[in-house]
Amino acid sequence: MGTFLFDSIVFGPVISRRLGNSLGINLLPVNKKICNFNCIYCECGLTLHPSQSSGMPKREEVRHELEKWLKDTNKSRIPLDSITFAGNGEPTLHPQFAAIIDDTVDLRNRYNRHVKIAVLSNATRISDKGIFTALSKTDLNILKLDSGFEETIKRINCPVRKFNLKETLTYLKRFKGNLIIQTLFFRGRINNQPVDNTTPEEIEKWLDTIDRIRPESIMIYTIARDTPTKGLVKAGIKELQSIATLARRRGFRVQISA
Repeated sequence: MGTFLFDSIVFGPVISRRLGNSLGINLLPVNKKICNFNCIYCECGLTLHPSQSSGMPKREEVRHELEKWLKDTNKSRIPLDSITFAGNGEPTLHPQFAAIIDDTVDLRNRYNRHVKIAVLSNATRISDKGIFTALSKTDLNILKLDSGFEETIKRINCPVRKFNLKETLTYLKRFKGNLIIQTLFFRGRINNQPVDNTTPEEIEKWLDTIDRIRPESIMIYTIARDTPTKGLVKAGIKELQSIATLARRRGFRVQISA
């Protein structure tokens, strides 16, 4: 089983395939993954704790740790491209997520105004007004969409609660372009059934769905670390380039991470 957990609130900077030199923020416990998805490719392992709030850092702790890092004269010389909310699961599950985003914007503006604030989210909580508003304040509002078919999403992302793609698309469109769609392409088997979001049918449906959302850009990537589900195969660079070409023909900016 592939498992990689972050052991602190602030971590890095790490060299991100998509976000450059990125200072990570983990709003979840350091010893377990908390998420409302159970993605079969997740580097943090399988979801054993869908929504527990115990062990999450307090808002004051997050602000203190981030400010301490930004104020450190030695660390501040490290060229940052982004401050990125990711970590051990879904960051928007933190009960004080919106307030923490406000704190982060304030600290960024005070100490390092050129750095972008990014959130990597599965988009499951964007129907919540506070979460929607908070994500709208970020520079890089990066939201997951691994397929245009609800059934494929359920097989790949394995939502731990009821999931409705039509409802999710309604809220994604409400960002009015102020979002980035991220999609991981791969193939394999789960429960002895094939799963593959790189087929022509899948790509066409995904493109049509992206057309409806009209994000400012798209990030496409593939598996980079061990996965908790064995037998998954990463998409090749030529496949990603082909998908990117199709998306660019529809007028989208596309970033590829292989």
